[in-house]
Amino acid sequence: MILTTTNTIEGHKIHDYLGVITGVAINRKQTGMSFSMKKYYDSLEANINDVKEEAFQKLKQNAIAVKANAVVGITVDVETFATSGILMVSITGTAVKVA
Repeated sequence: MILTTTNTIEGHKIHDYLGVITGVAINRKQTGMSFSMKKYYDSLEANINDVKEEAFQKLKQNAIAVKANAVVGITVDVETFATSGILMVSITGTAVKVA
């Protein structure tokens, strides 16, 4: 599966556009401030990376479901909900078939 933020893939021709797909993931754990700021930011960074990876896996699953072998034009959006501490990552792209 080819994943790219660009709208084309060098060396490949897009043969079919299969639609816009997304992958969304929400953190399942709170990142508390009960320790040093350095540890807090390290924990937050790890949490963002974990949630982002989960969202990419869901994007790939959705691409496979429509029989795509690539996703182009990918954008990543990270949202935080300050009152609850929830973190959400949404990844969107266009599922395509390339040769």
